[in-house]
Amino acid sequence: MAATPLPRTCSAILVAAGSSQRMGFDKLASPLAGIPVLRRTLDAFLAVDSIAEIVVVCPAERWKLLGDDKFSKPVKRVDGGADRQDSVVAGLAALSAETDLVAVHDGARPLVAAADIDRCVTAALEFHAAALARRVTETLKRSDAADFSAGAVSRENLWFMETPQVFEIPLLLEAYEAVAAQGLAVTDEVSAMEAIGVQVKFIESIYPNLKITTPADLALAEALLR
Repeated sequence: MAATPLPRTCSAILVAAGSSQRMGFDKLASPLAGIPVLRRTLDAFLAVDSIAEIVVVCPAERWKLLGDDKFSKPVKRVDGGADRQDSVVAGLAALSAETDLVAVHDGARPLVAAADIDRCVTAALEFHAAALARRVTETLKRSDAADFSAGAVSRENLWFMETPQVFEIPLLLEAYEAVAAQGLAVTDEVSAMEAIGVQVKFIESIYPNLKITTPADLALAEALLR
């Protein structure tokens, strides 16, 4: 009789190593309904049963934003690298050997819904690679060099990329090895996967999942929380 396969586990990497100073202050430390943005992001993943452990890639000072309380599942900190891909690789090195999948998420996306995280994990179990994304619904235009309108751009099959982006760990490691070997700079894990010819299943986000980038984003996030 065939052996029963062991259940597969998923860990999360929260990428929070950047300077986050575009707004003139640390957006990850900004209070969102009284709680720092980074802590809200961590809480979103602590609430998801499909996530077994969490690695927060951040400097020691930012780790203090998470408080001193005991977490409901294993949470650890590692230092980041010079850019995002280096930070993700550092997070991968800190994962438990027992984990099979990893969900990489921006620390500045605190409103991500547990249901959307679960849908991405489920899709990655089936398709090996999955990412939360939002369809482009606005009218798109191309401009000339002087910023005058120069024609329409079809929005068919266009998506805004979000996170989490969930992968089988060996696939993501292979992708980042290829990125390093080719001297590429990528802004998300889907781009790394494309470097090795792996297609990623897009999962359309059901709930708001904005990335905090400007003061207006903080105000909008506050309104959504209410």
